[in-house]
Amino acid sequence: MTQSATAAAHPNLALVKYWGYSEPSLNLPANSSISITLSGATTITSVTFDSTLDDDLFTLNDSPGTAVASRRVSAHLDRARQLAGSVDRAHVSSTTDFPTAVGMASSAAAFAALSLAATRALRLDLSPRELSILARKGSGSACRSVFGGYVEWSKGSHDSNSFARPLYPPQHWDLRVVTVAFGGRPKPVSSEEGHRAAVRSPLYTARLRELDGTLDIVREALHRRDFAGLGIAVEREALSLHAIAMTSPLVEYPWVSGIIYMEPETIRLIRAVQDWRAQGAPVYFTLDAGPAVHLLCEPAYLHTLLEEIRALFGLQSHQVWISSPGRGAWEVEGPLST
Repeated sequence: MTQSATAAAHPNLALVKYWGYSEPSLNLPANSSISITLSGATTITSVTFDSTLDDDLFTLNDSPGTAVASRRVSAHLDRARQLAGSVDRAHVSSTTDFPTAVGMASSAAAFAALSLAATRALRLDLSPRELSILARKGSGSACRSVFGGYVEWSKGSHDSNSFARPLYPPQHWDLRVVTVAFGGRPKPVSSEEGHRAAVRSPLYTARLRELDGTLDIVREALHRRDFAGLGIAVEREALSLHAIAMTSPLVEYPWVSGIIYMEPETIRLIRAVQDWRAQGAPVYFTLDAGPAVHLLCEPAYLHTLLEEIRALFGLQSHQVWISSPGRGAWEVEGPLST
């Protein structure tokens, strides 16, 4: 007997980021966060539960998943199986049109899509809140990719009250996010390791003290569509996260003084954005835990911004994704074709 479903999800870009856990085993964050769902990148995942399988099978872009990724997928399937009272193993086939481990929240899209596909295949009818809670357990930020547009993840204090909810639908504010990724080399320290190390930074508690105020500023800027107010708050918030990372000792890597996710191209683009803005350009940057830079602008400036990026990097190896506020995770009719 087999049961199948296919789902898709976009990654999301945190405007106010979470960094560090209050309870690592449940991916409970130390702070609340706000994000925008990115239409320009997509993960599509098919899940087929099959009573004849002895083990879960996972493929990514038609290749066998790594041992680490396969274990994470299987562990998440266990959560769905527990909800459904099932013991059937599954074949999970996933495709993605953007790179992993470069600061583009690939795990958010992956586990949002996996959560929806697995629960639909098991004939579970979860509410959006319940789906968000389940997705969070696979990858924290996946709880936000369950929803479209502008999303807030309330940190909560236990498993049942840490979930995301929509703040505004995609059409509330037609922003553009231009994501510039460099080289495609995976980052040397995973986000998971970075989260666990964050509490050891001497700057960690200072950032947490500031975050309630930052969340208020960003909520108000989104409500009023205040682009300048949003942009400055988002830039400072991104830099504060990287300050934590760079001052977090790693027990697993005692020869490393801190986590440096930025590459030289990252710094070059950040400096260029601030130079462009000094000349009147309406553009701001943010960063996730990786070298990619996400540039925020309104639609009228998009063409000029793309020309500026081309002029800055020329033929240098980089990739660009253009997003508007995207939809939440959705079910796709029929199995994933390969």
